Amino acid sequence: MTTKVLTKVLPKAITNRKKQKVELSSEEINFLIWNTSLGREKLEVQYKNFISNHAKGQMSKKSFNSMMKESYPGVDTKKLCRHVFRMYDTNGDGSVDFKEFVLALDVFNNGSAEQNLKQIFRVLDINNDGKIHVMELIEVVRDIFELAKQKNPNTTENWDTLAGAAFAEMDLNEDGEISEEEFITACLKQKKFSTIVILHIIDFLSN
Repeated sequence: MTTKVLTKVLPKAITNRKKQKVELSSEEINFLIWNTSLGREKLEVQYKNFISNHAKGQMSKKSFNSMMKESYPGVDTKKLCRHVFRMYDTNGDGSVDFKEFVLALDVFNNGSAEQNLKQIFRVLDINNDGKIHVMELIEVVRDIFELAKQKNPNTTENWDTLAGAAFAEMDLNEDGEISEEEFITACLKQKKFSTIVILHIIDFLSN
């Protein structure tokens, strides 16, 4: 998802906040300045830009999916979007506020490999229990496959086999689940099947 596309669709993507908030507090601005690469002026402009269009200031799953469709016109992104949404909805309340959105996006654009892998881990952790189970990995990989088939009907990869092989690589202690530490370790070591899965997710996020 390019910065150009985000700038275009961000004002349309923020809805459903219970209390209108005209501007960020000094504490929130200072927090975002400290934890992102954005300066005060840019943060304030971006915030006022989408608040002027969406005064309630929350991005719903529906709005998020609409935003992603801007990057994939004519492609059904709904299934994969519900997984990627978890990367932004860090408190798990079913919506994404400005702080969550900016923090996640800044990590994706400017964060370290480990920081990005921590975010991608949330994409794969469907039930948010801090572990990736084999059926979770299979489900996400299948949804990636569906999107890939829409983009390239000639895709012939066996995604169930890929998911199983990646899970075996990541489950370092062979206890039937993948911790965040195991996931990051496997990916940083660039293990074959784990790398294929992660690159497909990154490709979707980067479009």
